[in-house]
Amino acid sequence: MFFLLYNILMKNLIVDKKYNNKKLTTFLLDSFDGLSINTLYKALRKKDILVNNSRIKENIIIHTGDNITIYITDNLLFKSIHLNIVFEDDNILVINKPSGIEVVDDDSSQNTLTSILQKQISPSIFPCHRLDRNTTGLVLFAKNEIALNILFEKFKNKEISKFYKCMVYGIPKEKEKTLEAYLFKDNKKSLVYIYDEPKKGSVKITTSYKVLKIDKENNTTVLEVNLHTGKTHQIRAHLAHIGCPIIGDR
Repeated sequence: MFFLLYNILMKNLIVDKKYNNKKLTTFLLDSFDGLSINTLYKALRKKDILVNNSRIKENIIIHTGDNITIYITDNLLFKSIHLNIVFEDDNILVINKPSGIEVVDDDSSQNTLTSILQKQISPSIFPCHRLDRNTTGLVLFAKNEIALNILFEKFKNKEISKFYKCMVYGIPKEKEKTLEAYLFKDNKKSLVYIYDEPKKGSVKITTSYKVLKIDKENNTTVLEVNLHTGKTHQIRAHLAHIGCPIIGDR
């Protein structure tokens, strides 16, 4: 089952400090992946954009905390997203998430997998876990709060396992292994560091891998990875630490 998702409602956004003293067009083009500069200027001419509840017709400078309201249809704001529903019943929903979309965004993005499902299926849909924006795979959603609490408990008790398939540079020495290390997250730099010994502020991580396919000619390996702990960037950082970085990871 597939949905092609569009919406004609207004969008409200709050300008964060990253865009303080920047052009309105810069903020809006960064906020909506399908928005073109032509559509944006047409909306300005029609006064379909409000800044702090005042209609504007020019590309003005915006500031932290400004309230931006736009009246542009979703098909002009977002790239078309095909959602593949793998399983659904009265309590849960499983979606095969495509690459390039967040499951949920702490900055209240209008174009996350969760917000789309809440608009198209039911407002009472809750994500039970996350996948990175550029990761494709199954995401489990609860369709009510009772199911959400049950699924959270099952994740907590490790009754639900998540497996990841990735292609890496290099060939691990062992075909199957459980790795242990220590991860330190530097919030100021938005980076994580992996150490073999505990460091101040670090947390222990455990990652298992199993070799699925080896390509000696191109020096690459396909791995199945199981996270025993779920920390920020754990898979990419831990595999890079052992000399097998994920292909395409920046």
